Amino acid sequence: MATASVKTPPEERLVNLVVALTATDQGLTKDTILAGVTGYREQREAGASKDALEKMFERDKENLRALGVPIETIGDWADPDDLREARYRVPAAEYTLPHDLEFSPAELALLTLAGSAWSESSMSVEARAGLRKIRALGIPMDAHIQGFAPRLRTGDAAFAPLQQAIEHSRVVTFPYLKPGESAARTRRVRPLALAEYEGRWHVLAHDLGVDQERTFLLSRIVGAVTATREHFDPALRRGAGERALSGLQDVAARTVALLEVEPGTEAALRLSRRASPAGQGLRVPYVDVHIFADELASYGPEVRVVEPSSLRDAVIARLRGARDRHGGAS
Repeated sequence: MATASVKTPPEERLVNLVVALTATDQGLTKDTILAGVTGYREQREAGASKDALEKMFERDKENLRALGVPIETIGDWADPDDLREARYRVPAAEYTLPHDLEFSPAELALLTLAGSAWSESSMSVEARAGLRKIRALGIPMDAHIQGFAPRLRTGDAAFAPLQQAIEHSRVVTFPYLKPGESAARTRRVRPLALAEYEGRWHVLAHDLGVDQERTFLLSRIVGAVTATREHFDPALRRGAGERALSGLQDVAARTVALLEVEPGTEAALRLSRRASPAGQGLRVPYVDVHIFADELASYGPEVRVVEPSSLRDAVIARLRGARDRHGGAS
């Protein structure tokens, strides 16, 4: 008399699969997995078809990858694209750190917080791998630090495709609208680094149209970022992040506004964080006159621009435009 097999819960089957794929260096074929891993083996012994088991395995792979488990597919050594006898594994290196690298509970908590500040879609491949290794250590973390949950937002639609293009060293094109121009122009660039400055994201890129490095404000990319088939040398990205920030800081150091700000207002709170005191008010560095004029105009009567005159004129033009659009008197 045959005895009925006990069905393994799906979550237990997934754990068994991860353990099996982590324990192998050479990788396991699909047939080996279906015949030997608990959860598949019992289904096979109960009469499940090979087609049904293979579909279960494919779903389990996708579920694990969605959870951040890096399942590697290895093809034939002679023909890597031939996946008929593919083997699968979870590389041990994805879950291990160098033996001489140690972290205190507080340091681990801070690193985890740094990772959680980004959404998974905004993290680079290297950052996701590093966070996975830290979590795999299984060391208790400082509970006091864990109580904080920062979030970094990347609202610009161009951020994700540019980040992906940077990681894969792909040339991209995008429409870019400069202030004062009525129509966007298509730029073809090698994207090298993304940099956040004054709460806005920029991309440092080698503009192939002029054969020079340029910094582009992501909010002025007014259409899709399209990756081309053309690749570039990843070595060009070396030091690009530092160059991007240094360039933005140099521009800000050369363009400083003198502002009179009403104490106790939102403008005072926001501007004083990046300002230095002056006899007549605050001196605030800025990168882009148009972006800064938009910000200052949003504060209304809380701010008055003393100098430079170009910034003052830009703020006045925005305030007049707002008044006219709302039917105000001249």
